[in-house]
Amino acid sequence: MRGISIVVFAVTAGLLAGCNTHQSTLAPFGADAADIRHLFIIMLVGAVVIAAGVALLMRHAVRAPEGSIDHRRGMRIVLWLGGVIPTIVLLGLLAYSLPYMKPRPVSPTDLTIAVDGEQFWWRVAYRPPGRPAVTSANEIRVPVGRTVAFQLTAGDVVHSFWIPGLAGKMDMIPGRTNTLVVRADKPGRYRGQCAEFCGLSHALMAFDVIAMPPAAFDAWLANEARPARPSNAEGARLFAENGCGGCHGVAGVTAPSRISPDLTHFGSRRTLAAGILPMTPANVAAFIRHPEKTKPGVRMPSFPQLSDDKAMALARYLQGLQ
Repeated sequence: MRGISIVVFAVTAGLLAGCNTHQSTLAPFGADAADIRHLFIIMLVGAVVIAAGVALLMRHAVRAPEGSIDHRRGMRIVLWLGGVIPTIVLLGLLAYSLPYMKPRPVSPTDLTIAVDGEQFWWRVAYRPPGRPAVTSANEIRVPVGRTVAFQLTAGDVVHSFWIPGLAGKMDMIPGRTNTLVVRADKPGRYRGQCAEFCGLSHALMAFDVIAMPPAAFDAWLANEARPARPSNAEGARLFAENGCGGCHGVAGVTAPSRISPDLTHFGSRRTLAAGILPMTPANVAAFIRHPEKTKPGVRMPSFPQLSDDKAMALARYLQGLQ
């Protein structure tokens, strides 16, 4: 049995060692997630100590001779181990964790990012103080070292906004706006996920999170505020002929839209279909023709009538929107 236990432990440790760092609460890049990891470690150590104590008590009880503990002594053990000590431990944990529950302060000069959960994608709007909002989708960028206030809501059903390495989960409820205040502490590319079942493609509703140095973020946001600069004439014609602008907004090309993701700087995003596919012309073309194959239940119509060449031309046009 001891040999089997060692093997199980070794296999488990090996599997845990393979856990990723771009979507893990144990690999934080934000102050709030670091606090959550700290509390987790404290409680894990406490749980291990308690479990070890219970195991030792069981071992002693099994080996103790019959009648060694009378009724009075047994009741004292139950009172202390089942009532007094757990109460003290829980009160101590509560007192220790209360400071971590205090909301992070936010000021009018801090950046606000409004995120709406849709089936099955993310509408994103950056609202820098004193400047017009910048619309995007399915990707979130934050400046390192600055406080950011996420304003979270949903357009259809309940979703849950979760960036494991940045902060805890928060529900996105239609008709209600919840605020999550965060601060990223180190740059990098990470991942967020919907953590509330919201339909057929719930598990396929993710997004990239890119934490950037403040100067690089400011330059990126300034570029995002500019209109699109299309470069593919055939793709632009196909975009107009197939009615894509009726659902998707492209600044400088079509009017803004509240139906589907904004495509103004679509080509600068790292992934396609809300964090599911790499951004390549082949993937974009395949998604245009048959989006339901990638995301069951998606509301985007399919375009099987497009030939491979036309779908590829449209994909190149979209990837040219930088």
